[in-house]
Amino acid sequence: MIPTLWYVILAVTLFVIGAAGVLLRRNVLIVLMSLELMLNSVTINLLAFGHVLQDLRGQIIAIFVIAITAAEVAVALGILVALLRNKHTLEVDELTILKG
Repeated sequence: MIPTLWYVILAVTLFVIGAAGVLLRRNVLIVLMSLELMLNSVTINLLAFGHVLQDLRGQIIAIFVIAITAAEVAVALGILVALLRNKHTLEVDELTILKG
């Protein structure tokens, strides 16, 4: 069996990579992918600790996190398509002014 510490190390690594992507990148699509990495790291922690504690609540919350993430991606990609049609760029610095 894989020790819980390995899951925590994996989750922390994914979260740090995601946070660095959110803070350092300027492309909106990369920022959204970095947010997905951060949410996946939370899901890994929920599943790992739910398994260790023999509690199904971690798995149930993980399913909700995955469902919310899928809805967030659908809405965000719709907004990105609309922004790309209007502004012709996905750079964060150029999208800060949302006036038509």
